[in-house]
Amino acid sequence: MATVLITGGTGLIGTALTETLVQKGYDVIVLTRRLPEKGQAYNPKIRFAQWDIAAQTIDTGAVQAADYIVHLAGANVAQGRWTEARKKEIVSSRVRSGQLLVKALSEIPNKVQAVVASSAIGWYGPDPQVPNPRPFVETDGVDGAFLGQTCKQWEDSITPVATMGKRLVIFRTGIVLSREGGAYKEFKKPLQFGIAGILGSGKQVVSWIHIADIVGLYVTALEQQQWQGVYNAVAPNPVSNKELVLAMAAAKDGIAIPAPVPEFALKIALGEMSIEVLKSATVSSAKAQKEGYTFIFPEIGAATRNLEGK
Repeated sequence: MATVLITGGTGLIGTALTETLVQKGYDVIVLTRRLPEKGQAYNPKIRFAQWDIAAQTIDTGAVQAADYIVHLAGANVAQGRWTEARKKEIVSSRVRSGQLLVKALSEIPNKVQAVVASSAIGWYGPDPQVPNPRPFVETDGVDGAFLGQTCKQWEDSITPVATMGKRLVIFRTGIVLSREGGAYKEFKKPLQFGIAGILGSGKQVVSWIHIADIVGLYVTALEQQQWQGVYNAVAPNPVSNKELVLAMAAAKDGIAIPAPVPEFALKIALGEMSIEVLKSATVSSAKAQKEGYTFIFPEIGAATRNLEGK
């Protein structure tokens, strides 16, 4: 079976993807800054190799062994306020890691057939302030705000692999819903007390995706040769923030008291990051569906019920 080299393999998506790939019979090499201590129990189908983004070094053997690369590395955007130092880390972790992979593939003899890389729907700006705006599609221009420009640099850093005869797929990922962490876990916290925390007006559109579908998209992109270029990784039916939280409440216990969190409070608590929390972004999944992907969880109700084990 083929070998997949994964960056960001211990993150939310990487962990779930690694598990699925191993179940399907793939060998997986996880690139990491620190190798696990000897004696720790791991699946024999999973190996670990070292890279250092700052020093721009990478395990040569890992690159030579890979048939495919999945590039998920990048500092968590939602972790901590966006200070200038934090913003530099967010950008650098994505750009420098992409540059290192490009450098490795250009200098190390390899058999890599395809690279599947992560980006985000932060590429797009807020929904236009017009009645019934159309959803954003992959050919829409980049937003001028911090996340938009970060996504552009992120994508630009890995794009040169397409000139090396490698098939390149980039997923602009929406809000990933998983019981293991991320946004879903944060949204759930007030629900423990019977409170549904609605952010701002609650009308802003959230383009979300279930963890099973983001993993499904990556596996499909690895295995289907016709997949090439940029795709939005979002469910077909985006919802408002209020609809999302109330669907989570219904799936959990059935009842929760809606409690709006004022916009000014979010701005105080989150600073510049509040822009993204309050932004309405309706993003289309049509290209992935046209390419043949069938979503496991296209509707928020079924997705939240699954995440609650129902």
